[in-house]
Amino acid sequence: MLNVLSCIAVEHDLRYVALAAIVCVFGSFLSMRIYTRMRRSDGSRRWLWLFLGALVATCTIWTTHFAAMLGYLVPFDRSFAPGLTAASFAVLFLCICFAFSVSLRSPAGLTIELGGVLFGLGIAIMHYTGMAAFLVPGIITWEPSYVLASVLLGALFGGLAFNRASRPVTRFCRSWAMVAMVLAIVSMHFTGMDAMTIIPLAGIDIPPQAMPDEYMLATVIGVTTVLLVTVGSSYTIDRFSLQEATERYQQLTQFDALTGLPNKIWAESKLAELLVSALRSNDKVAVYAIDLEEFAMINAAHGEITGDAVLREAGLHLNDALLADEYTARLPGAQFLFIKTGVFGRHETTAAAARLQKLVAGPHMTPAGKLTLRSAVGYAVFPDDGLDAPALITRAALAAQEARRGGSGEVRRYQAGLDDDVRHQARLAIDLRSAASGNQLELYYQPQNCTSTRSLVGFEALVRWHHPTLGMVSPGDFIPVAERTGLIAEIGEYVLRRACADAAAWPGGYKVAVNVAAYQLTRIDLPALVDEVLRETGLAPERLEIELTESGLIADHARALATITRLKALGVSIAMDDFGTGYSSLALLQHFPFDKIKIDRSFITDVANRPRAAAIVRAALLIAESMNIPVLAEGVENEEEFTYLRDAGCPAVQGFLFGRPMPLSSVQTLMLREQLRAASPGAAAGDTDGRTEMPGAGRLAS
Repeated sequence: MLNVLSCIAVEHDLRYVALAAIVCVFGSFLSMRIYTRMRRSDGSRRWLWLFLGALVATCTIWTTHFAAMLGYLVPFDRSFAPGLTAASFAVLFLCICFAFSVSLRSPAGLTIELGGVLFGLGIAIMHYTGMAAFLVPGIITWEPSYVLASVLLGALFGGLAFNRASRPVTRFCRSWAMVAMVLAIVSMHFTGMDAMTIIPLAGIDIPPQAMPDEYMLATVIGVTTVLLVTVGSSYTIDRFSLQEATERYQQLTQFDALTGLPNKIWAESKLAELLVSALRSNDKVAVYAIDLEEFAMINAAHGEITGDAVLREAGLHLNDALLADEYTARLPGAQFLFIKTGVFGRHETTAAAARLQKLVAGPHMTPAGKLTLRSAVGYAVFPDDGLDAPALITRAALAAQEARRGGSGEVRRYQAGLDDDVRHQARLAIDLRSAASGNQLELYYQPQNCTSTRSLVGFEALVRWHHPTLGMVSPGDFIPVAERTGLIAEIGEYVLRRACADAAAWPGGYKVAVNVAAYQLTRIDLPALVDEVLRETGLAPERLEIELTESGLIADHARALATITRLKALGVSIAMDDFGTGYSSLALLQHFPFDKIKIDRSFITDVANRPRAAAIVRAALLIAESMNIPVLAEGVENEEEFTYLRDAGCPAVQGFLFGRPMPLSSVQTLMLREQLRAASPGAAAGDTDGRTEMPGAGRLAS
């Protein structure tokens, strides 16, 4: 080791060594990044990445070698044989292409590491081919032990580089892959140089066709230029791929696949814009929900193909008849949404409803022949029946349900009496005030697991309410009530304190994720509260993860960003929850420094058999990878979903496959089981013994 260091310090011009080091580090970083992208691509795109990756790695290794050789100090003239110099580049490129292709054949077994070993051997072949091109007035002898050591070091660190790049277990593994590649190049080169001894001999001349240092330097600069051009090309490909994925993602998340119409996400966004304009001009906006009454019977009688055709035809009729001040969208199920701006009086709204019924009535051409439809229409008017987009859409849908109950072909406007659940929610609001102080709230925890090892990595804290008379109340019922009444601040503080106190007592350093509502993010001094709780409980900040939803971020963008910045300064990580369900998800990724993305469960259910959901998931993983943000998929319930996500490159999952939400006592049992499994000599990455089923816990969202 000392001999190698002495060789670097004494026998080399450190300016050239510094140049070689810069090229080596920069090129290794790019090579491992392209290799990672190569593994996640398929088809012709994978082979394109392989070619670019091999070219970048070849330019990196070759330039590092010859830049260092230019800095090698000898007391006599020296030069380089052009043929062998060029051959060393070509041989290295072929070796690296072969190494990459071997490592890509299968993620199972040791093929990845074998590819890395071949990569290191390719470095050695290039080195000694390049040394054969090194011409001096004398003879060169080699110390066999150092030669063998140089080859073994290149192979060892090459295998390690491929292993860390392909089998990451932490976010830093790919950085270590770059370090291992640098060590493979540097240790191989300088150990090989220390193996060399030059014996000057009189009468031995350098051939006239050999390249002097000036030509060799120009060649090194030329290869470095090739490296930069290749990097620019790969960046351009990457950028266009990301742009294409982003556009495709937006198309998939905001438009209905069956009818081609905008979906509810788009409709809410558009309606919000229209309401702002209507408020300024003192106009009214009517929102209609159109319910196809006989759709279920058509599906049952003629099959889903005919049912789908009916929906497409109805959507086409609505879209083709739109006027300048009208918009339409597809709602879930057999419902359509229609928005009309600038309405005046009841006569105009009822006339529009009758027109809509006529449009969707048909007849519609389907595989079963011509079919006609009856529809129930409900509507709500801004500002009389609601002041925001979600409320108007919901109330229009409630009115449509009431119209359907009233008889065929009915039209109903929203009435306050339709909100039967308002009284129920008012009762919940009253009882909720005493829930936290009355020991009625309890935290359940759902496991989060690594996809590569199936090992436990953390938990999400989910609040449960044991109502004294209603029994277990779903969070989907009481959390919205808490948010509207402001009680979410008190409940949120209870969840934060309880979760941190519980997690502080856990062995193994598992992380705990806590949901934070929009009210908490913008109405209270959340960073101060988190800092206080961490100090009181003794929980390490890096073990706490705060989960935020889109609504909390867009309500007050500036304050939300300031709050997140202060939270991250404490050492707490920030996750974006329910990614993909909002219409601003992509914009939020650009503006907020998230540490994790959680893909919503709606995209994960049966993802392997739903091409459009799979496309959204792949697009989300590509975007997250490009931004270097880890991803966790929610709602994983079976091995098919898990396998698809693991193969797609999703690093972590959460769902019933690994455990239902469970009380603290079951968490402690699970962690003990995980420790025993990890300590077992027969434990394997693929073991499923860590799964936990909690009968009766229920499938309750946080």
